[in-house]
This record gives sequence, structure tokens and C-alpha cells, in this order.
Amino acid sequence: MSGTRRGWMVGVGALAALAGAGVAAWRLRLEPAADAAAAAFWAGRWPTPAGDEVRAEALRGGPLLLNFWATWCPPCVEELPLLQRFYDERRASGWRVLALAIDQPSSVRTFLQRMPLTLPVGLAGLGGTELAKQLGNATGALPFSVVFDAAGRVHARKLGQVKADDLQAWVAALGSG
Repeated sequence: MSGTRRGWMVGVGALAALAGAGVAAWRLRLEPAADAAAAAFWAGRWPTPAGDEVRAEALRGGPLLLNFWATWCPPCVEELPLLQRFYDERRASGWRVLALAIDQPSSVRTFLQRMPLTLPVGLAGLGGTELAKQLGNATGALPFSVVFDAAGRVHARKLGQVKADDLQAWVAALGSG
């Protein structure tokens, strides 16, 4: 293969890669949260896997990490132990965590038998997808996390798996409750 042809092929490949990255970034973008989204969240109530109810309003008073997840989502399942540790380590300092499952209740119950969580879990079903969209997740992709400050305002949002660095940054920005 001549050098000119090889250079042309590399250039086309690089352009294709850039185009693919651009499409992926566009599809997974975060939109601004709807003005009423935080209010809609704080008015929310969801059944728990145990048959109780979790009310968002009861979680006010400190920073809150809201995580949308599903049992069929590998990055969601992978981040749950990190979120559980964060909950265990930070709840005494005022942080709250709520995991809203966008899933079938029976699937969540079965999953929680294999991976028990003590952090609050709500069964949001497909309605949770609409709430996530209101909070800026235009595509409804999972996992999706929203951090509220102690006053109940959206502080940060993350589409994709939460990492320890994300948690550290949010704690550094918001401190404890």
C-alpha cells in the first residue's frame, strides 16, 4: 500500500472515530433540568421492595445523592456497593442516598436477596424514567445520579457510573448536612 493511500485511510478512520464520538456525546448529553423538576422530586413517594414507602420529603435537611438504576444495567449494579459504602460512611454527617429502581418490583426484590442494601431503595418503575428526564437525562440512560444540596436544589448530575472521585468532589463541594 502506498504512503498516500495509507495516509488517506488513516485520515478517514480518524474522521469516522471523531464522528462516532460526537454522536455518542450528543446522544448521552444532559439537558438543563426542568424548572419544576426538583419540586416534583421532593413531592415524590415510591414503594419500597419491603412494601413500605419512601418519601423524598423525609430525606430533606442534608445533601442527597439520588441514583436511578436497574437490575439489568451492569454499570448500575457495579456502582451499588460504592453507593452503599458512601451511605454507611456519610449518613452520620448528614448525607442521604436514595436509589430509585427503574425496574420490575419482582426483579428488584430478587436482586436485593443476592445483594442486600441498607440504603433506601424506591421502586420508581417507568415513572422514574420520566422523573430522570425532567432532571436533565434526555435519553433516559442508566445509571443517572443527581446530587441535591441541603436546601434541596440540584447541585450536580452525572450520567454514567459514579466513581469514588465523583463522591469525593461532591462531599468537598457540599460538605456534610
